[in-house]
Amino acid sequence: MRIMALDVGSKRIGVALSDPLKITAQGLQTFQRTTLEEDIRGLWKLMDEHEVSQLVVGLPKNMDGSVGFKAEEVQQFITDLTAERPMEVIWVDERLTTVSAERTLLEADVSRAKRKKVIDKMAAVIILQSYLDRL
Repeated sequence: MRIMALDVGSKRIGVALSDPLKITAQGLQTFQRTTLEEDIRGLWKLMDEHEVSQLVVGLPKNMDGSVGFKAEEVQQFITDLTAERPMEVIWVDERLTTVSAERTLLEADVSRAKRKKVIDKMAAVIILQSYLDRL
């Protein structure tokens, strides 16, 4: 069983997956959002394919640590996702993960166009690896 991480945005969802031993995180894909039903169906398909037992979800808190509108949207999405098929969800503070992912991609000299395509997936990797490192 593996752990999947999600970096949920309004247009895209970054997806990362742990290795079977739950030591390392690898980027899986950037999932383009369409409708709520399609998003849920697509994510469950990925979770079933990869035998996911836990979800780690980035919670976009405000810089002062409070839960704002964006965090509430993400929480509602995960509530909808797990409504019919309950799954353990671990919330991880995702403040500055996108900044960290951007910095990593800049250091790797990835073009602006390519960065836009992979930034959410890279943020999900950072979210998942931070969780795995704490285990």
